[in-house]
Amino acid sequence: MPPKPAVSSSKSASVAYDGVVVRPMTADDLHEAHALSAEQRWPHRPVDWEQVFAHSEGLVAERDGKVVATAQRWLWGDHHATIGLVIVSPACQGRRIGHRLMSALLEGMDNRTVLLQATAEGRGLYERLGFVRTGEVRQHQGMAQPTPLIALPAGWRLRPAGLNEAAALHQLDQDARGMPRPALIDELMDQADACVVLDHEGTQKGFAILRRFGRGHVIGPVVAPDAESAKALIAHLAGMNAGRFTRIDIDFDSSLAEWLESIGLLRVDTPTTMVRGAPLQHPEGAPRLFALVTQALC
Repeated sequence: MPPKPAVSSSKSASVAYDGVVVRPMTADDLHEAHALSAEQRWPHRPVDWEQVFAHSEGLVAERDGKVVATAQRWLWGDHHATIGLVIVSPACQGRRIGHRLMSALLEGMDNRTVLLQATAEGRGLYERLGFVRTGEVRQHQGMAQPTPLIALPAGWRLRPAGLNEAAALHQLDQDARGMPRPALIDELMDQADACVVLDHEGTQKGFAILRRFGRGHVIGPVVAPDAESAKALIAHLAGMNAGRFTRIDIDFDSSLAEWLESIGLLRVDTPTTMVRGAPLQHPEGAPRLFALVTQALC
């Protein structure tokens, strides 16, 4: 794995009066980071940590030689970032460790729009650091059921992604998410069990990816011009994954929640979408991001 760029915070390890050291995260920390997420009953596998770490800059808090907290940021282009996997061991909560990690991650990002998904416990901290609520996410999961396919209008169809259309999917994702993430989309396509494109008379109008994650599989991102075409993409992939554990994290305003429950994917969590900095911009007529990559990567 290539060397990680240093997070701007402190530039090196910093020690507080309570003996907690904050330092840049390295690949050697991934085992303990996974243990922290398991302690929180988060579903991430070691390989999931490795995959997100490959694109991130991260920090850990260490006490008595043991990692007790993590936080990561992902820089997308020159003007955007996401923050996630902010975890503090229950034994060390109440020591402002999360505040120290977040403050460090935010150093040097005043010119960026920063996006995150907040737990109920973390929302107050993020508000104090300048984040504002912009929406909600609904996490749905369960054993996917055989799913009736959604009929599309004439001229529209679903098809597998081709080898030479990565650039088109990069643009669709950028327009829908509001930030450029080409390296991430390339990696997701490489990992995918399936990547399906919504095609209108030879032009890509949306796409969705099914891949391994956590306890089973995840569907995301899902980019589409409207809710019905998003359903068509999801139904196709959920049907492929019928009988297997499947997760999808949707925008609350997507109008998909009730339909997802009807195909066996029940709501289990409701994180809050929060942004610091300028609002995300979307071109006129852009498709929507109906389902996230993950709550950390957004």
